[in-house]
Amino acid sequence: MAGERVLAAERPAVWTTLWNRFGPLVIERRDLAAGARRRLGVSAIAATSLGIVGLVVLLVSVLSSAGLTALDEPVQSLLFDWRSPTLTAVMIALAIVFGPIALPIIVLVVSVVWGLIGRHAWRPLLLAAGMAVGVGLGQIVGRAVDRQRPPTDLMLFGPDASFSFPSGHVLGAADFVLITAYLVLSRRSSGGGALPGVLLGAVLVVVCIVLAAVSRLYLGYHWATDVLASVTLSLMIVGCVIAVDVWWGGRSQPGTPRAGEAVDAVGDESDADRP
Repeated sequence: MAGERVLAAERPAVWTTLWNRFGPLVIERRDLAAGARRRLGVSAIAATSLGIVGLVVLLVSVLSSAGLTALDEPVQSLLFDWRSPTLTAVMIALAIVFGPIALPIIVLVVSVVWGLIGRHAWRPLLLAAGMAVGVGLGQIVGRAVDRQRPPTDLMLFGPDASFSFPSGHVLGAADFVLITAYLVLSRRSSGGGALPGVLLGAVLVVVCIVLAAVSRLYLGYHWATDVLASVTLSLMIVGCVIAVDVWWGGRSQPGTPRAGEAVDAVGDESDADRP
């Protein structure tokens, strides 16, 4: 009995030792000032809220065949007027890169290399988890809405009879570039030198999402409201990723007192000044 008590007493210490040794390899702790935490929190709420509102508006439009669905046929006609053999080849290549075979391989390679170079699994795990959540949400929303795609005779890369709303290609591409951009740019210094990098990252994100969306519309597989729905879902996902990253990975900057500690410190100073 005494030996069992000793082992039971030592067990928490063993877990603590294992966590102290391997925990930093899983969770990337970083110091965040109060202002930085607040800005990231506002960004997470703003992205998630914008995504929810946008998705609701698009769902109402699609289910009622009104509202924003008025954009679908004009946008489709405009892109069909641009069709040419060369442009079709480019769009097919983009569809393959952002497709269900190539993109998961890209995510896997990026996650493994990132983990090996950074010597931690936190950001690669957030990227992989965000991508997986995107796939799940896309399947749930798609099967619930069950919207038909454009006619198969308009499709330039083989027929596809699966659901149209949202676009899985655009959702995957938007998730990948948005989450990756956040996880990279949020670790840059807050000085003036970080601004060009942030602007460049924002431009690259927008270009990638636009290319993925245009390729699906050009090839005849989706309506404009389908790709917009994918972007709203991605905004929701990246908002959640930011919240998780700040909550679990961000810690208060050393030497910065919390609100209660600051009040106590002021009280102590006031007491010390009394005669």
